[in-house]
Amino acid sequence: MRRYAAFDPPEYQGWTADEGLLVAFRERFESDPDRQRVVEKLGSPELLSLYRGMLRFRLHDIMLQRWVKQGVISKAWLGTGEEAVTIGAVHALRRGEGQRPDVVGPMIRNAGACHEMGMPLNSMFQGYLGALDGPARGRDLHIGDRERGIIAPVSVVGGLCGVMNGYVLAFRMAGEDRVALTWIGDGSTKSGEVHEALNFASVNRLPVIFVLQNNQIALGTRLGQHHRADGFSAWGRAYGAELLEVDGNNVLDMYAATTLAVARCRRGEGPVFLAAETFRMGGHATHDVREARELIPTAQFEYWGRRDPIGQFEEWLVTGRVDLDASGTDTRVGEPSERERRNREVLARIEEDVVQEVDEAAEEALAGRRDESSAPSPQSGEGTYA
Repeated sequence: MRRYAAFDPPEYQGWTADEGLLVAFRERFESDPDRQRVVEKLGSPELLSLYRGMLRFRLHDIMLQRWVKQGVISKAWLGTGEEAVTIGAVHALRRGEGQRPDVVGPMIRNAGACHEMGMPLNSMFQGYLGALDGPARGRDLHIGDRERGIIAPVSVVGGLCGVMNGYVLAFRMAGEDRVALTWIGDGSTKSGEVHEALNFASVNRLPVIFVLQNNQIALGTRLGQHHRADGFSAWGRAYGAELLEVDGNNVLDMYAATTLAVARCRRGEGPVFLAAETFRMGGHATHDVREARELIPTAQFEYWGRRDPIGQFEEWLVTGRVDLDASGTDTRVGEPSERERRNREVLARIEEDVVQEVDEAAEEALAGRRDESSAPSPQSGEGTYA
């Protein structure tokens, strides 16, 4: 995808694929027969849908950064570098029109879950603008849509774990096979409510998936400062639950692991923990990027910068054996050079479409805000809190 000098992390600018890392990207899911079978079932429509979702998420965040620089909003919380943890997980769930969707409980770095579960992008932008006709009626940027299976996040990371338990208990009582999924930051693993919720889910075999999104830092506290164990691989045993370790920068590994977790939950074998290792390529929000760069070693940014989740997936799509051209089929044959050329053209067209989609959604949200500024203020008992 195109790189944006004003908004992308320095490590992403001029990004090129590393052949050794691409081999590791493939081997990550190919080394597990169950995950490999899941990935092999994906045709070009599903693969390109994952790619669209990743682009949509990154460009949504770039638009927020643009608004910060322009003074439209004061700051924004971004998911840059962590897109695969969200998009791969959501695409493994039941979603879309005409069916009762599974439910997701995003935290602040999982905004991509909202648009991939069906929330219009302009509604998401309205949330940041505090629009009166937005999803939260101007109250907050923590937005949701229960009809689409999106439970609004709360400021306390991990606070939705118990809420997800409540939802799946209700599904069980109603005889529905719906699944809930929420994300937990590595820092929130030290909170009591998270432990209580995970234990309750395990004791009651609830169909809920807890994604431990280990991005190596909790606001301004590095992982090694609050966590003594080597990763989180032992968490499953601690609660008597299944745990799958995932490459959080590999959207296909994330999709495959979540697909397997969903199947276990629908069989009554939940909960499932997904330990996804990734990295926050910026500050806690846009206001403290410099502080994050001073706190975290440069080598760590460089290490994860070479593993850009969108760049790696893009190269896998281009150089893989799937023909992405919609005019053809998912043939896994043909001259590699010609297939790669066609695949790059397909991805370029998709990026152009998504750029236009994000731009139009942002302009629509801004236009609504301008309309509000000329409208009379609500009287007591009317409007936002009525």
